[in-house]
Amino acid sequence: MFFFARFVPLLLILLLVGCAVQQDILRGFSSTDSPVATAIPAQTCDISSLEAAGEYISLLDTNLVGYDRSVLLNEDPSEVDLETLADNLLLANINQSPPTFEGVTVAAATPLYDFPVVENDKVRYFIDYYTGPGKHAFTRWLQRSGRFLPMMRQVFADHGLPRDLAYLAMVESGFNERAYSWAHAVGPWQFIETTGQGYGLTIDWWYDERRDFEKSTHAAARFLTDLYRRFEGDWYLAVAAYNAGGGKLNRAINKYGSRDFWTLSRGSFLQQETKNYIPKLLAVLTIAKQPEKYGFTDLDYLEPYQFEVVALPTETDLEVVARLSDTDYATIKDLNPELKRWCTPPGVEGYEIRIPTGSREEFVKRFSVMDASERVSYLRHRIQPGDTLLKLANRHQIRVEDIMSLNSIRNPRVLQVGSDLVLPLKKGYTTRPLQELEDDYIRTRRQSYTVRSGDSLWKISQKFGVTEKQLRVWNRLGWSNMLRPGQRLVVSAKGQAKSAPKNSGGPLKKIVYLVKSGDTLWDIDRKYDVPASRIRNWNNLRSDHILHPGDKLTLHLPASQRG
Repeated sequence: MFFFARFVPLLLILLLVGCAVQQDILRGFSSTDSPVATAIPAQTCDISSLEAAGEYISLLDTNLVGYDRSVLLNEDPSEVDLETLADNLLLANINQSPPTFEGVTVAAATPLYDFPVVENDKVRYFIDYYTGPGKHAFTRWLQRSGRFLPMMRQVFADHGLPRDLAYLAMVESGFNERAYSWAHAVGPWQFIETTGQGYGLTIDWWYDERRDFEKSTHAAARFLTDLYRRFEGDWYLAVAAYNAGGGKLNRAINKYGSRDFWTLSRGSFLQQETKNYIPKLLAVLTIAKQPEKYGFTDLDYLEPYQFEVVALPTETDLEVVARLSDTDYATIKDLNPELKRWCTPPGVEGYEIRIPTGSREEFVKRFSVMDASERVSYLRHRIQPGDTLLKLANRHQIRVEDIMSLNSIRNPRVLQVGSDLVLPLKKGYTTRPLQELEDDYIRTRRQSYTVRSGDSLWKISQKFGVTEKQLRVWNRLGWSNMLRPGQRLVVSAKGQAKSAPKNSGGPLKKIVYLVKSGDTLWDIDRKYDVPASRIRNWNNLRSDHILHPGDKLTLHLPASQRG
C-alpha cells in the first residue's frame, strides 16, 4: 500500500505516542533530496504503543491528521479503531527497512511445511520485526487465524495447493475483515474489483463477495493456481505475481534475465512491497508454525465460525433474519460479511445466507408462514428528475412524513437528483438502513488520471494544479520522466469530501454536455461544481468508464447556474 504521500502527518502521530523517529526520515520530503523516504531504523518504534496512546491521537487536530487516520483505519475519523490502525501500520511497511540483499539462503531443515520455506537475512529481518516492534499487532493476527485458517487450509488442499499457502492472507490483511486498501482492494485476500470479478466474485451495491471469507478464499486458490501454472511451477514467482501482477513480474524476468525471485528483488524494477512479500510470508510461516519458540505464548485463538445455511426465495431484511434465528443483527452481519446493506440482494432468488448453528429448523418453519411482503420493510429509491415525496408516497402507499423523518429531510420540495432515499414500507422503522446507504469502508478518494500520448509530468502537474515532485512521490516514479499512454497516475493528495453545489436546493435544469478531447469526469466535476459520482449516476457510467470525444453526458444543474 502506498502511504508515503501521507507519511508526514502520520509521523506526528508517532511522535506524540512516544516513538523516537529520527529526523533523517524528513529528508525524503525536502526540496532537494529524492522523493523516496529515507528508511527508519527498525527498532525506533513499538507499534503497540499506538494503542496505549489513543487519547493522544484523539486530541490531534482533525484537519491535520483526520484524513490520514481515516485511510489507515478505513473508517470515519471520529470512530477511531486503534486496533485496526496498528494492523494497517504493520501491513503498510511503516517503520520497516529490510536489508537490500538477502545474503546466504538456506532451506528450512524442519519438515513442518508443505510450502518451500528458506531462511536468509531478509526473512530473519521480518521474523525479528514481527517478534519485536510489531509483536502486539502480530499477536492479534495469530489469534484471528484460528477463526479462518482451518477453512482456508482445507480449501487450498481441495484445490491441490499447499495448505501453508493460506497464511498469505495474513500478509495481505492480517485476517482483518475490514481491510480496504487505497487501490480499492477488498477483503481478506485483497482483490481489486476486476480481478475478483474475473475469478467469479459478484461485486455490486448490495453485496461484495470479496469480503466473504469462504468465497474469496476459493477465488484466491483459483488465482494462485493460474499463477503457478503461468510461472512454470515456481511458487515464489507465483506469489510475487499475486502482489505485483503477472505482467509486471514477467517484465522483471525479461529485464534481469533471471527466474530467481531473490535475484529479481535485488534490482530496482520491482516495488519494495513486492520485494518484501516473499520474505514476509516466510517469516509468518516460520513464526506461526512454532509460536512458542518465538515468544508468542498463551495465545487466545478465535474459534471458527459455526453456522448453517438457508436459501431465501426473495429479498429479506437482515433484521427479519436475525429475529427468525433468535439472534441479533450484528451476528448475522458477522456471519455474512459480503452483505453491505440492510437486506439480502434484491432480485437474487435462492440467496444463501448463514445463520447460527442450531437455528435452521426453527427458522425454516417461521419463514415459511411469513408473507413475502412481511420480509421487507424498506425500499431504496434513487431520485429521478420529476420525483416528489408526494408522488413516492402515493406510489408506495406510505406517508410523506415517514419518508421525511427517516431520511432527515427538512424541505420536501428540495430533492437532489441522483441521491438515494430509503422508503419505510411499514410502521416501526429504524434508521439502520439509512446508516447503511454508504459503504462501511472508506475509500481514499484520490483522483487518478490516464496518461495520453504527448503528456509530460509538467503538463499533468499544470492540469491538476500540483507539482511535478508531488506526482513523483505519489506514484513512486523516482526521477524518471518516462510516461506511457494508458498509464494511470495519482494526481491528488488527501481526499476531501465534496460539498454539494451551492444552489442545489432550487429548481433544476437538464443540459447535455458534449465531451471534448482531454476531458475527464474530474474536469467536468470542477467546471459545473457537481460531484463526479452524480454524473456517473445520471448517465449509468461504471466507475472505470473512459470518456471519448463526442460522448454526450446528461447533467442536472440549478436553474440559476449558467451551463
